[in-house]
Amino acid sequence: MMFKFLTLIIGFCIFSTNAQQKKPNVLFIISDDLTATALGSYGNNICKTPNIDQLASEGTKFTSAYSQYPVCGPSRASLMSGYYPNATTTFGYVSGRKNIGPNRKTFSQLFKENGYYTARVSKIYHMGVPIDIEKGSNGQDDKASWIERFNSQGNEWRTKGEAELVQNNPDGKIERKGGNVMTIVKAEGNDLVHSDGKTAKKAVELLKKHKNEPFFLAIGFVRPHVPFVAPKSYFTSYPFEKMIVPEKVKGDWNDIPTRGINYVTTVNGEMSLEHEQKAIAAYYASVEFMDNQVGKVLHTLKKEGLDDNTIVIFTSDHGYHLGEHQFWMKQSLHEESVKVPLIIKVPGKKPAVCNSFVELLDLYPTIAEIAGLKTSKHLQGKSLKKTFDNPTYQVRDMSFSVSLGGDVYLLRTSKWAYIQYTEDASEGVELFDMINDPKQYNNLAKNPKYKKVVIQFQKKLKNKLKEVRNNDLGISYNNNNN
Repeated sequence: MMFKFLTLIIGFCIFSTNAQQKKPNVLFIISDDLTATALGSYGNNICKTPNIDQLASEGTKFTSAYSQYPVCGPSRASLMSGYYPNATTTFGYVSGRKNIGPNRKTFSQLFKENGYYTARVSKIYHMGVPIDIEKGSNGQDDKASWIERFNSQGNEWRTKGEAELVQNNPDGKIERKGGNVMTIVKAEGNDLVHSDGKTAKKAVELLKKHKNEPFFLAIGFVRPHVPFVAPKSYFTSYPFEKMIVPEKVKGDWNDIPTRGINYVTTVNGEMSLEHEQKAIAAYYASVEFMDNQVGKVLHTLKKEGLDDNTIVIFTSDHGYHLGEHQFWMKQSLHEESVKVPLIIKVPGKKPAVCNSFVELLDLYPTIAEIAGLKTSKHLQGKSLKKTFDNPTYQVRDMSFSVSLGGDVYLLRTSKWAYIQYTEDASEGVELFDMINDPKQYNNLAKNPKYKKVVIQFQKKLKNKLKEVRNNDLGISYNNNNN
């Protein structure tokens, strides 16, 4: 009798241990300022991204994923909190914690409070690049989201190597400059000289150290955010003379509202054709360098036998302009700036391509549902879980994004991209036929033929804003506080 009792006890303990081990791990990798157009798996034939492309071939690649705000701070606050920027009025370089209060659980915090080891390495919430990276500081991070936090310090634009400033430097007198500008550095030394190299090394260490417990490991790579800094060897594949600059269309800006002209352009950046080509080449070199760091992490995941029980997410906080419409960097609600790469690999699920509209906001409820964790009823994202069994499942019929302080709006459907400047449209409207004009050269908003389409979108936007603001966060709104 005693023997049977002991057998039952031992069996129960083994079952409990196995059950705990079966909690799926989460490996969340986010790049900074990465446009989907730079990845091989999204159609780029020049930039080398073998590791991200391999992940795309193993997981579900989402072809219509959109950031909720094409600037680092508000985008990251949104995806980590689970609320639209206009629900929390989080539009700046902050974590967003203040605006959701202490009782709402962030994405990783939910896992932390359900028995997971949670850690971030480098930039997940907003960090100033290059400033916070140079200092090795926490930036606008949310302490409650993590058990441990690790920063990856780097010299950024001051890194030793051959440097060139290709923005507001027409005569070439300035070699390099700090801040949010396009300084290029072909750096001396290996990957570990740089923040992202250190981030990959620490991520590898943490995977090995915590492989026997459920973990939520968030890894933030800062490239290809400016400055375009990478070891010199990564630049060899991209001779600038061979870089093709996007087409310049005469009168392209004539039908774009004033606020729609991006804050960095070929014109105000005083960029020559050579400057443009060098910027594209350096961006690609930075992307390839970042991809190599991703590869180190994914290789370790497989080597340590964690691949079969780990949900892997790869994405970016927003896209990036590389000369389209003569625009550079982000902030614009045009396609290249607001669309993001999104790859999710779920253990046991077949590789697939999903064309449904999805948003970064959807990551939180999706991964929580897969892990069997209960989320707040107030979260504004939608779970993508059904797409992993049925990639033709339509999660959304449109995506919603905002910019420029939250009063410029994008509604993106399969047929149309509708951009409205201010809630009353007093500063202009853009309407693009994304089937016949995918590069967004012909604004149809003032064409009488499309008046009904514009009116329909104005109604859609009004309803969407009403839905977004019904958030039970205790924030009041008016037309001047969006």
